[in-house]
Amino acid sequence: MKTSATTSTPRTPPRWFVHTAWRVHRALHRLSGGGFLWTPANKRGWGALQLTTTGHKSGQPRSVIIGYIEDGPNLVALAMNGWDEGHPAWWLNLRTRPDARVRLARRSTRAVRAREATGGERDRLWQRWVDTDPDLTAPARTRLTETPVVVLEPVSRRSAG
Repeated sequence: MKTSATTSTPRTPPRWFVHTAWRVHRALHRLSGGGFLWTPANKRGWGALQLTTTGHKSGQPRSVIIGYIEDGPNLVALAMNGWDEGHPAWWLNLRTRPDARVRLARRSTRAVRAREATGGERDRLWQRWVDTDPDLTAPARTRLTETPVVVLEPVSRRSAG
Protein backbone atom coordinates (compact mmCIF):
# COMPACT_ATOMS: atom_id res chain seq x y z
CA MET A 1 0.00 0.00 0.00
CA LYS A 2 1.32 3.41 -0.96
CA THR A 3 1.46 6.17 1.57
CA SER A 4 -0.13 9.52 0.93
CA ALA A 5 3.35 11.04 0.52
CA THR A 6 4.00 8.88 -2.54
CA THR A 7 0.52 9.16 -4.06
CA SER A 8 -0.16 12.87 -3.62
CA THR A 9 0.29 15.09 -6.64
CA PRO A 10 2.92 17.77 -6.20
CA ARG A 11 1.52 21.29 -6.03
CA THR A 12 2.47 23.38 -9.02
CA PRO A 13 1.14 26.80 -9.91
CA PRO A 14 -1.81 26.84 -12.31
CA ARG A 15 -0.90 26.94 -15.99
CA TRP A 16 -2.32 30.47 -16.42
CA PHE A 17 -0.06 31.73 -13.61
CA VAL A 18 3.11 30.20 -15.08
CA HIS A 19 2.36 31.62 -18.53
CA THR A 20 1.49 35.05 -17.10
CA ALA A 21 4.69 35.13 -15.02
CA TRP A 22 6.81 34.41 -18.11
CA ARG A 23 4.96 37.09 -20.12
CA VAL A 24 5.66 39.63 -17.37
CA HIS A 25 9.29 38.48 -17.25
CA ARG A 26 9.66 39.00 -21.02
CA ALA A 27 7.92 42.40 -20.90
CA LEU A 28 10.17 43.66 -18.09
CA HIS A 29 13.20 42.43 -20.00
CA ARG A 30 12.05 44.17 -23.17
CA LEU A 31 11.14 47.45 -21.39
CA SER A 32 14.49 47.59 -19.58
CA GLY A 33 16.46 47.02 -22.76
CA GLY A 34 17.63 43.64 -21.50
CA GLY A 35 18.92 44.84 -18.16
CA PHE A 36 16.12 43.74 -15.84
CA LEU A 37 15.76 40.27 -14.34
CA TRP A 38 18.99 38.88 -15.76
CA THR A 39 20.74 36.68 -13.27
CA PRO A 40 24.02 34.95 -14.03
CA ALA A 41 24.33 31.30 -13.04
CA ASN A 42 26.84 32.02 -10.27
CA LYS A 43 24.31 34.00 -8.18
CA ARG A 44 21.97 31.14 -7.23
CA GLY A 45 23.31 28.14 -9.12
CA TRP A 46 21.24 28.81 -12.24
CA GLY A 47 20.67 31.88 -14.36
CA ALA A 48 18.44 33.27 -17.08
CA LEU A 49 19.40 33.76 -20.69
CA GLN A 50 17.71 34.96 -23.84
CA LEU A 51 17.64 32.26 -26.49
CA THR A 52 16.96 33.22 -30.11
CA THR A 53 16.01 30.33 -32.36
CA THR A 54 14.67 30.12 -35.89
CA GLY A 55 11.01 29.12 -36.06
CA HIS A 56 10.68 25.58 -37.39
CA LYS A 57 7.56 26.52 -39.37
CA SER A 58 7.93 30.27 -39.98
CA GLY A 59 11.69 30.51 -40.45
CA GLN A 60 11.53 33.75 -38.42
CA PRO A 61 13.66 34.57 -35.35
CA ARG A 62 11.97 33.65 -32.06
CA SER A 63 13.31 34.77 -28.67
CA VAL A 64 12.52 33.33 -25.24
CA ILE A 65 13.96 33.65 -21.76
CA ILE A 66 14.92 30.34 -20.17
CA GLY A 67 16.85 29.12 -17.16
CA TYR A 68 20.31 27.60 -17.53
CA ILE A 69 23.21 26.12 -15.63
CA GLU A 70 26.81 26.09 -16.77
CA ASP A 71 28.66 22.88 -17.58
CA GLY A 72 32.16 23.87 -18.61
CA PRO A 73 31.79 25.96 -21.78
CA ASN A 74 28.27 24.64 -22.37
CA LEU A 75 24.96 26.03 -21.14
CA VAL A 76 22.32 23.50 -20.09
CA ALA A 77 18.57 24.12 -20.12
CA LEU A 78 15.48 22.02 -19.44
CA ALA A 79 12.78 21.95 -22.13
CA MET A 80 9.99 21.78 -19.57
CA ASN A 81 7.20 23.86 -21.12
CA GLY A 82 6.12 25.26 -17.75
CA TRP A 83 5.58 21.63 -16.67
CA ASP A 84 2.77 21.30 -19.21
CA GLU A 85 2.70 18.24 -21.43
CA GLY A 86 4.57 18.39 -24.69
CA HIS A 87 7.67 20.32 -25.55
CA PRO A 88 8.12 24.11 -25.65
CA ALA A 89 8.23 25.77 -29.06
CA TRP A 90 11.87 26.80 -28.58
CA TRP A 91 12.89 23.14 -28.27
CA LEU A 92 10.85 22.17 -31.34
CA ASN A 93 12.64 24.97 -33.19
CA LEU A 94 16.06 23.73 -32.04
CA ARG A 95 15.33 20.13 -32.99
CA THR A 96 14.71 21.30 -36.56
CA ARG A 97 17.36 24.05 -36.66
CA PRO A 98 19.93 23.52 -33.87
CA ASP A 99 21.91 26.72 -34.53
CA ALA A 100 20.87 29.60 -32.27
CA ARG A 101 22.12 32.63 -30.33
CA VAL A 102 22.14 33.21 -26.58
CA ARG A 103 22.42 36.45 -24.66
CA LEU A 104 23.66 36.26 -21.09
CA ALA A 105 23.51 38.64 -18.13
CA ARG A 106 26.77 40.23 -19.18
CA ARG A 107 24.90 41.23 -22.32
CA SER A 108 27.29 39.21 -24.41
CA THR A 109 25.84 37.16 -27.23
CA ARG A 110 27.22 33.97 -28.63
CA ALA A 111 26.40 31.45 -31.28
CA VAL A 112 25.46 28.01 -30.01
CA ARG A 113 24.43 24.66 -31.40
CA ALA A 114 21.81 22.72 -29.45
CA ARG A 115 21.60 19.01 -28.84
CA GLU A 116 19.70 16.77 -26.45
CA ALA A 117 21.74 15.09 -23.73
CA THR A 118 21.22 11.32 -23.56
CA GLY A 119 22.28 8.40 -21.42
CA GLY A 120 24.81 9.04 -18.67
CA GLU A 121 25.32 12.64 -19.72
CA ARG A 122 21.59 13.32 -19.34
CA ASP A 123 21.57 11.66 -15.91
CA ARG A 124 24.58 13.71 -14.78
CA LEU A 125 23.15 17.01 -16.03
CA TRP A 126 19.68 16.28 -14.62
CA GLN A 127 21.31 15.63 -11.23
CA ARG A 128 23.19 18.94 -11.50
CA TRP A 129 19.82 20.68 -11.96
CA VAL A 130 18.31 18.76 -9.02
CA ASP A 131 21.30 19.71 -6.85
CA THR A 132 20.66 23.35 -7.78
CA ASP A 133 16.87 23.14 -7.35
CA PRO A 134 15.78 20.16 -5.20
CA ASP A 135 12.08 20.96 -5.85
CA LEU A 136 12.57 20.15 -9.54
CA THR A 137 11.74 16.45 -9.39
CA ALA A 138 8.19 16.78 -8.00
CA PRO A 139 6.69 18.68 -10.96
CA ALA A 140 8.77 16.66 -13.43
CA ARG A 141 7.03 13.50 -12.22
CA THR A 142 3.64 14.94 -13.20
CA ARG A 143 4.59 14.96 -16.90
CA LEU A 144 4.00 11.94 -19.11
CA THR A 145 6.76 13.10 -21.44
CA GLU A 146 10.37 13.02 -20.31
CA THR A 147 11.82 16.52 -19.98
CA PRO A 148 14.64 16.99 -22.52
CA VAL A 149 17.95 18.21 -21.13
CA VAL A 150 19.27 20.60 -23.78
CA VAL A 151 22.98 21.30 -24.17
CA LEU A 152 23.86 24.59 -25.86
CA GLU A 153 27.43 24.22 -27.13
CA PRO A 154 29.40 27.31 -28.20
CA VAL A 155 30.12 27.51 -31.92
CA SER A 156 33.48 28.97 -32.85
CA ARG A 157 33.48 31.61 -35.55
CA ARG A 158 35.64 29.41 -37.76
CA SER A 159 33.24 26.45 -37.64
CA ALA A 160 30.04 28.56 -37.73
CA GLY A 161 30.10 29.02 -41.51
